[in-house]
Amino acid sequence: MSAVALRVELIAHTPDPENLVATAARVCYAAADLDTLRQKVSAQDQSAFVRQLIETGHLSTVEHISFTFGVQGVSRALLAQLTRHRLASFSVQSQRYVQAGAGECFDYIIPPAITALGPEAVETFQNQMQTMQNWYDDWCAKLGGGNAREDARFVLPNAAGTRLLMTMNARELMHLFALRCCNRAQWEIRVMAWEMLRLVTPICPTLFAEAGPGCVRGACPEGPRTCKMAVEVRTKKALMNGQ
Repeated sequence: MSAVALRVELIAHTPDPENLVATAARVCYAAADLDTLRQKVSAQDQSAFVRQLIETGHLSTVEHISFTFGVQGVSRALLAQLTRHRLASFSVQSQRYVQAGAGECFDYIIPPAITALGPEAVETFQNQMQTMQNWYDDWCAKLGGGNAREDARFVLPNAAGTRLLMTMNARELMHLFALRCCNRAQWEIRVMAWEMLRLVTPICPTLFAEAGPGCVRGACPEGPRTCKMAVEVRTKKALMNGQ
């Protein structure tokens, strides 16, 4: 165990998601029963209708579809940010029950800014992680018993790696992409958010066509704090959309 890299996997999602969004919207305005509505929706391409729903802000229908991701190789610093997205379900590897390191140094994430300083800086960082592992092991030995880990973990850093399973509905995903794909977001959660967006876009190409930071859809909402890279961000999103 040592330095680890981000990995995001789309584990599950609502079947036929865009047709479900269309069906949910048509329920609001049609006198027909559900079986009839579903047959009509399935018989026609719903892309234009879904696009209209998004443009008019009729987003409650989008909440009917959800996506489950497996994420590993991320830090506890990222986890603190991610769980602020409260309209989601999280199952996270426990530091209370899972031994950190287990004979080696615990998994950790090295910030790119440290890597960019060169091998000497990376070695210093790695040595610091090992020192914290030693502290952790020492406290586990001193505390003893089955509950030692729950207190020994207090010396572990934000860099400590974790893994998790999370489920979000599409509306909350749009909100996450708007905030976390922005260049002003913290680097680690930004990389994760773009990877999540890459995974869901082929499944719901109409729904997520303009998902991402605000500059994808128009002017940068950050005002004087803008990164001034809107053109580059739009190009990145266009390539993701296959344009």
